[in-house]
Amino acid sequence: MPTKGSRSIWLDGRKVEQPEEHPAFRGTFGTIRRLVALIDDDRVGYYDESVGRMVHKAFLIPRTREELLEKRKAYETWTRETYGMMSRLSDYAYSVITGYYIDRERFSRYDAGFAEKITHYIERVKRERRLVTTAIADPQIDRSKPVAERSGHELLRVVEQRPDGVVVCGAKMIATGAPYVDDILVNTPYDREDGQEQYANLFIVAADSPGLEIICRKSHAETDRALYPLASRFDEMDAVIIFDHVFIPDERILIRGHAQGATAAHRHQQLNALAHHQTVVRLATKLKFVAGLATAIAQSIAVDAFLHVQQKLGELYMLADTVDALLHAAEMEGTVEGGVYKPKAVPLQAARHLGTQAYARAMAILKEIGAGGYTQMPSTLIDRFEDGRIRTLLHRYYAGAAASAGEKTAWFRLGWELIGSELGGRHDLYERFYTGDPLRNQSLFFEQYDKKWLEERLETFLDRLTAEARQDVTV
Repeated sequence: MPTKGSRSIWLDGRKVEQPEEHPAFRGTFGTIRRLVALIDDDRVGYYDESVGRMVHKAFLIPRTREELLEKRKAYETWTRETYGMMSRLSDYAYSVITGYYIDRERFSRYDAGFAEKITHYIERVKRERRLVTTAIADPQIDRSKPVAERSGHELLRVVEQRPDGVVVCGAKMIATGAPYVDDILVNTPYDREDGQEQYANLFIVAADSPGLEIICRKSHAETDRALYPLASRFDEMDAVIIFDHVFIPDERILIRGHAQGATAAHRHQQLNALAHHQTVVRLATKLKFVAGLATAIAQSIAVDAFLHVQQKLGELYMLADTVDALLHAAEMEGTVEGGVYKPKAVPLQAARHLGTQAYARAMAILKEIGAGGYTQMPSTLIDRFEDGRIRTLLHRYYAGAAASAGEKTAWFRLGWELIGSELGGRHDLYERFYTGDPLRNQSLFFEQYDKKWLEERLETFLDRLTAEARQDVTV
């Protein structure tokens, strides 16, 4: 994994000189190193002769259902290591890039060099095991205005054309994982007004590019791994990326000045079944983790004997199993398109949109089951209390019906990390909006949905009613 010391990362008003050693990033860097090492494991990686080494199965172009299931196994292996808590690991961006590579000839209509550039780039990512994230959204300054009426400085745009590339200025949000990656895939999809060529670009920027400033939100990381098992390992960090006259070399500009092309690339990412496959695998893993934790908390204090708690846990299981069933349906009902076995898009989209509501409901259930117990946890581990008499009392009064005091407080602390901590608040927000604006997404779902079968069924139903009515008429 490359050294990240040359990145311009800003946290708490200061530039982070050695992010891998900084307490806000150290734990997550360690997690990522372990995940990257797993690429050499057959569960996660496969040998790619084009680069002569094991690469992540996110790059595998599935020709059969079995190969798609191999990709799922790779995604599951990574996400189980993080309990679904790291939502923008590079396997998502790898899947997006692979989708562009599969459809490279289609995108060549917007930029003649697209196919060659994406081929060269994907080979480099695989060979060097480069870590990648994405950044699409614009700064929230004044979204009431159309692009043409916004202040020119707020939107990412080309300010200088050079023989070997372009210079860009502006900003993008939200680049989740930016402090940990080598590259950021950036898209600026503007197609509703004329004259937006300076904005409409798809390119890949190196995270260590001069002038690229990574402005981090407040860190939710902790250093005490025993007390904060999630926050000490899995705070992937979100950032705003400011481009202060950043040079983008021509070989990394996939689409230049083509509004229709940039929008097509954005739509491709929004509808990329292979990338969405990864996101639903992660969501299913996370919901199962929450369901397991809620069960452990309920059992530790024996409230699982009560009907209303059983109902809540049953609802949580149904949410998790529904997402898992949609994932399974997408895999089983996939089709071969252009020689590629793709999971069925509709179940994946349904799972993603359901997930924005399901996770919020899962958090509500977790709160209701643990209730006031979350606020009664001692400030540190029981065995860290200096006074032996106090430790004895705590082991007695913090014990559960089916768990020791240590086990019970561990479950409740884990629950608090999800429902009450800064990390938990961030995840609740992320799961609601990571797919984009829910209203726009459901409108897009309507637009893309094949409604013909509904119309045919309704027509058949009406024809039958008419025929039956005629039979009842007597002259």
